[in-house]
Amino acid sequence: MKIKTHNTTPYDDQKPGTSGLRKKVKVFQNANYLENFVQSIFNSLDDFQGKILVLGGDGRYFNRRAIQVIIKMAAANGFGELIIGQGGLLSTPAASNIIRKYQAFGGIVLSASHNPGGPDEDFGIKYNVGNGGPAPEKFTDALYANTKTINSYQIAEIDDIDLDTIGELSLGNLKIRIIDPVADYAELMAKIFDFDLIKQSIAAGLITLRFDAMHAITGPYAKQILEGQLGATPGSVFNAVPLEDFGGGHPDPNMAHAHELTEIMFGANPPVFGAASDGDGDRNMIMGANIFVTPSDSLAIMAANARSIPAYAKGISGVARSMPTSQAVDRVADKLSLPCYETPTGWKFFGNLLDADKITLCGEESFGSGSNHVREKDGLWAVLFWLNLIARKRQSVADIVHEHWEKYGRDIYCRHDYEAVDSDIANGILENLRSQLNHLPGKSWGDNSVKFADEFSYTDPVDGSVSSNQGMRIGFDNGSRIVFRLSGTGTVGATLRIYLERYERDVRKFDQDAQVALAELIEIAEQLCEVKKRTGRNGPTVIT
Repeated sequence: MKIKTHNTTPYDDQKPGTSGLRKKVKVFQNANYLENFVQSIFNSLDDFQGKILVLGGDGRYFNRRAIQVIIKMAAANGFGELIIGQGGLLSTPAASNIIRKYQAFGGIVLSASHNPGGPDEDFGIKYNVGNGGPAPEKFTDALYANTKTINSYQIAEIDDIDLDTIGELSLGNLKIRIIDPVADYAELMAKIFDFDLIKQSIAAGLITLRFDAMHAITGPYAKQILEGQLGATPGSVFNAVPLEDFGGGHPDPNMAHAHELTEIMFGANPPVFGAASDGDGDRNMIMGANIFVTPSDSLAIMAANARSIPAYAKGISGVARSMPTSQAVDRVADKLSLPCYETPTGWKFFGNLLDADKITLCGEESFGSGSNHVREKDGLWAVLFWLNLIARKRQSVADIVHEHWEKYGRDIYCRHDYEAVDSDIANGILENLRSQLNHLPGKSWGDNSVKFADEFSYTDPVDGSVSSNQGMRIGFDNGSRIVFRLSGTGTVGATLRIYLERYERDVRKFDQDAQVALAELIEIAEQLCEVKKRTGRNGPTVIT
């Protein structure tokens, strides 16, 4: 195998965000852009020669081309074995499972998650470490430093590999395994959940379901598990074939983008259960007949009912949520005397807590939830959790949610996204907010008196690492909160996210529309950040 060294020059925009490097496809197609980043990953690693690297992605445009490049570079840099999903496909949670199951050194996951795909849309790449989770900030900081000084990369001069045929081949000292992307993941799910009970409930007609795979990676996984193994009616999984452009859609599982599922679930004769997942399979949307379950409520309900699931029947060690996620799970943890951790946004922050067995369940308001079974959020896992719960409790989704609210109260919650905001304007908004923080405690708007105002900083309880500047928090004496932060998942301009939360104990007010219940907080948020005034917009791009 002939190895060639190419000279190159650095790019100045390869700083990984919360989930790796995400840019437009055309950026990745620039000369040496992908190669520079991949070589910088390898330059940031130690003692990987001869070890296993897992490789796969969500099937979006440029996925197959990127995988061929990475295969040749991994061969040139000395990896001993590559495990690759057939067709270059692996959901993000499936990749995490494979890293863990086969004790790989790490993995490269190709995805821009819930962002659109296609020649003019988004692509992404991230490195996962040996525990199966996203690389921690210490690694991504070193990676970014390497991208700024790189002057060459190594690549093997070999033909492209057949990605579509399951099997093994050898190239010199390198072994390449093309595997079924679904089999190992399906096996893991069968160990966690009571498949027999779910299958019986579906066969008896107690559970009817629709799952929108959004022409993304979970299509093959959901078809095999939900229809093939659990017996859901053929066609229950729709938009099931992964497409490079996700069928022209936006593979973000919320009611704005999964509009077909939303129409079904709020239409005439809806099924008992509805769900969707995103581009790379790590997010989920949970719905019942005429009800949408917020991700924050979903996490809290799963924590409260974890003992109903075989894998968690002996109890859970603790829970964690990202800072912007509602405090619903905190209330469960308090009542069950469980440790509860508040982390920055980004799944990598849960990794140390999971590895140290400080938590079993964790989640983010951005439609992500998961457990200690892998080190990524997992969309289909959440779907199976809810199916198992419905089968065990023999209740509708709405009844499960309302029963939970009656016991714990309801955190009425929503998120307002202002997308593609000019970066200078977005940074100006944050600076304006930052200048107000010290003066806000004690200030009141009606019944909302500010208890605290700060910029969130997190000290990891396992390794002591500190992550600062993680968003602005404003908490009120009545339990309400407003949070402001810039998202790290977009590729154009900046996305300002405003999170609004009000705690309600009055059962007569549980069914309020969130926008009505939060109207006063929405107005306070605008007074504080002036996003409409500064951008000239009438309202948010997306409300979830």
